[in-house]
Amino acid sequence: MRRLRARQSRSSSNRPSATASRSISRPACGLSSVWLIEFGGRKTCAREFPTLALSTSAPASTTPEQQPKTMDEVLDRIIANENRLYQNINKFQPLVETYIQNLKPDKELGFVPAGDKYFLGRADFSKGVQLVSLSDAQGKGKKIFSSIGNFFSFAMEYLPDGFLQMIFIDTNGFTRDHYKFDYVRREFLGEVRCLVFDVTPLPNSGKGRFRGRIWVEDQDFNVVRFNGSYGGGGHSSFYFHFDSWRSNVQPGVWLPAFVYSEESGELRYAIAKKLSFKAQTRLWGYNLGRSGQEQELSKILVETPVNDESTTSNDRTPIQAQRSWDRQAEDNVIDRLQRIGLLAPPGEVDKVLDTVVNNLEVTNNIDLDPEVRCRVLMTTTLESFTIGHTVVLSRGLVDVLPDEASLASVLAHELSHAVLGHRLDSQYAFFDRLLVDDKETFRHFGFARTPEEEKAANAKGIEILNNSPYKTQLGNAALFLQMLDKRAKEIPNLISPHLGNRVPELTDVKAVQAPDAKNPQKIAALPLGGRVKLDPWNDRLELIKAKPIGAVAEREKMPFEVTPFMPYLIRYGSEAAKPTSAVAADPKGEVAKKPQ
Repeated sequence: MRRLRARQSRSSSNRPSATASRSISRPACGLSSVWLIEFGGRKTCAREFPTLALSTSAPASTTPEQQPKTMDEVLDRIIANENRLYQNINKFQPLVETYIQNLKPDKELGFVPAGDKYFLGRADFSKGVQLVSLSDAQGKGKKIFSSIGNFFSFAMEYLPDGFLQMIFIDTNGFTRDHYKFDYVRREFLGEVRCLVFDVTPLPNSGKGRFRGRIWVEDQDFNVVRFNGSYGGGGHSSFYFHFDSWRSNVQPGVWLPAFVYSEESGELRYAIAKKLSFKAQTRLWGYNLGRSGQEQELSKILVETPVNDESTTSNDRTPIQAQRSWDRQAEDNVIDRLQRIGLLAPPGEVDKVLDTVVNNLEVTNNIDLDPEVRCRVLMTTTLESFTIGHTVVLSRGLVDVLPDEASLASVLAHELSHAVLGHRLDSQYAFFDRLLVDDKETFRHFGFARTPEEEKAANAKGIEILNNSPYKTQLGNAALFLQMLDKRAKEIPNLISPHLGNRVPELTDVKAVQAPDAKNPQKIAALPLGGRVKLDPWNDRLELIKAKPIGAVAEREKMPFEVTPFMPYLIRYGSEAAKPTSAVAADPKGEVAKKPQ
């Protein structure tokens, strides 16, 4: 029987839970096509095909199996593929991140955060549904969410293994002997056409069976989404409602990627207490770049004799040697973090951050050697830090920043650490210093700065901003920092860093006159997942490209909040055009519709 996902107890826990020098003549670049939210526009509905007949015009299957001709054959293929997934997934050890926000009612906003829990670990499917914690200081993985006794008189424990269980429909008997399947309709999820079935457990099939709806792509008949809950919880344990999504990461292979879970007060415990929460679970690092490394190793290199007749000296001065040594330590750490799945490989989001840093450097006559570069930490927690001359922002922080000026405020602070010469410990230039177990990563690596260094970086960061293109656009940055202060007590785990520092205080920016937070055209902070999407196979990050939205009510702004997943599904290797970006930044930093 599967492990329960929540457990009630009467004991409350208080555990918290050297490159060449660059020219200064670089032009400043704008990000008008990617950063500010656009309002206005109309919504469109997904296409739907209600016919019951199976299509005979679908593209050829990626498997040699003959296409089924009857509904019974379709169901047999669905069940066989699902059970085959349970066997094949044993060879993977992805990273799993779950973030939970408990909720409380609010007269104006409906429900708002009232505490949170965070878990990051590595799944080991070869041993069943098991997790090894990376985020818990005590190295445990099954009960590290501890309790929410601060919010309820009786403790309620969230079990990370239980949230991971939601990536499977039923590992203990997903067959027609245990389930009834009712065809509903055809439906598109993104560009993937699906068959939709309602699935209910048969009488006397046992507890813990799935009840809900499944979406099955109509080429190879793999389940790509399922929505519902497990039945059979008791007085001391609960099953939660969830919406689970998969991604087509390789030809014919759909692997679990995202799970959204929510309860809105219908579950009761401790006699009169109601359980309300929202949670997101993300999986990534299925491949961790191994295929790319193998391709690099297998490349055929043709060597030709080269006579170097240049008169340029290639020797290094002591200063250049020290810079190279420091850069080696920096590169070693970055490579290690990327190999274990904590740092995204270079990509589209890095280029956006690099552009903003370039704007700050050009307008302040900053020219550092080695050059400053940006990378993105894969986690949802809001944090930023520098590794030598590498500025790192977490995916979660990039997600919630409302505009380019707010992003520039954070980057200016981190750039200041590099300008002021706040160095990385060069011990990491020795490769043996990097050979640590994954679960020791957060304890072994630490890039948090001292209070004195933070104070100096704050002052220098303000100086950089005042000489930058963003100096007249800091009102939204002030609004963001004020909202972060307002929500800090309700989201302590979200704002608690694992490798670096919290979002910088930036007192002088916070003092700037901010626009009215209730203005429907102003966003203080975005919900989680508002900017970046990730590829669970190769860990690549991309900016979300969405269509315009209409006017936003105050309840819909949801700063720093968990929201449902609604990914745009595509097939592996698809070259179909993606939706164009719907965000725009005008010169005044206002939120406005993108010019046509």
